[in-house]
Amino acid sequence: MREIILIKYGEMALKGANRSTFEDVLLRNIRYRLKSIGKFSYAKAQSTIYITPECESDEEAAELVDSAMKRLKKVFGIAALSRARECEKDFADIAAQAVPYLKETLTAAKTFKVEAKRSDKAFPMKSPQICAELGGVLMQAYPHLRVDVTEPEVTVTAEVRDTHAYIHAAKERGAGGLPVGTAGNALLLLSGGIDSPVAAYMMAKRGLRITACHFASPPYTSERARLKVEQLCEKLTPWCGSLVFYCVPFTEIQETLQRECPEEYFTILMRRLMMEIAQQIAGQNDCGAIVTGESLGQVASQTLSAIACTDAVAHMPVLRPLIGMDKIEIVEIARKIDTFDISIQPYEDCCTVFTPRHPKLRPVPAAVAEIQSEVDFAPMIERAVAETTKKIFAQRISEAAE
Repeated sequence: MREIILIKYGEMALKGANRSTFEDVLLRNIRYRLKSIGKFSYAKAQSTIYITPECESDEEAAELVDSAMKRLKKVFGIAALSRARECEKDFADIAAQAVPYLKETLTAAKTFKVEAKRSDKAFPMKSPQICAELGGVLMQAYPHLRVDVTEPEVTVTAEVRDTHAYIHAAKERGAGGLPVGTAGNALLLLSGGIDSPVAAYMMAKRGLRITACHFASPPYTSERARLKVEQLCEKLTPWCGSLVFYCVPFTEIQETLQRECPEEYFTILMRRLMMEIAQQIAGQNDCGAIVTGESLGQVASQTLSAIACTDAVAHMPVLRPLIGMDKIEIVEIARKIDTFDISIQPYEDCCTVFTPRHPKLRPVPAAVAEIQSEVDFAPMIERAVAETTKKIFAQRISEAAE
């Protein structure tokens, strides 16, 4: 019997008649994340996915499990995961396997308890008996241990399922949320700053498949700035899965704004034009929403009035998962997903080009629309969409250095 991985999911279990759909998407995402590191077999039963490495030796299996655990911790839809020893449905085999398998964990602990889950009611021992008997075996093998049923350092779990039994002790927390792809598709406005990658992570956690859109204004923005954004895409793929990245040429529009429009309205007009372009790209990619990294009041373009002016040109939902968060909270997540150090690299994006000295803090949508109407931006928008470049980022790019 080999070491395997047990996957548990949380809120997916509450999906009722739709649960099987969520389970199928999760299983498909897991297969995709693991396919490049080795061969596994998969089974699912009773709110658990069983992942078994297919290899010749226990040593190879352990290495595969090590690699798989790292990746699975970033798969949304997984509430908890654990390494487990597969056993025969026989108490003697459960006890014989548990003593050596749990050696490292129990040697380092002082207190423990045993929990049993017996879904096969034909198994001759009931759960309390399994707990008592296995606890006695482990205390005899590791006499320094004492039982603590309230706050044990280690909880040993014995699961008796339909075909096999499983022993595990170190349950690890998963990424949670819902499987990517179960909530549809959305287009992320990816600036290159701290906020927008965090917004992508948060919406992927709610099951959205993310497509990214970046606006570049060469020569005002450099090639390094674009490469920085591509690095952010690579960092997001372990969480979001494969990611399609669009880079929109925005120089002509920004130069026109600077030349033709009042300076204090520059930022809000730029945001509206970005929204119009983004919606066209979203439509081409079956995206049902736009995602931004805006946080209320963080900068002039993120006041309530400015957001209203931007939304006035939107004909699809605009999701702002960071809207009520402060910078400290956002930075904490950016560090967790390993995008922070890239985001703070000092390469300007187009949002910082031609920044007005005194931006309009309380713009009125009707007034902004009138100013925008004085310039025919439609041909420029059409050219920007037509000249947009596309690149696909897959998991193998972001995890090549594992």
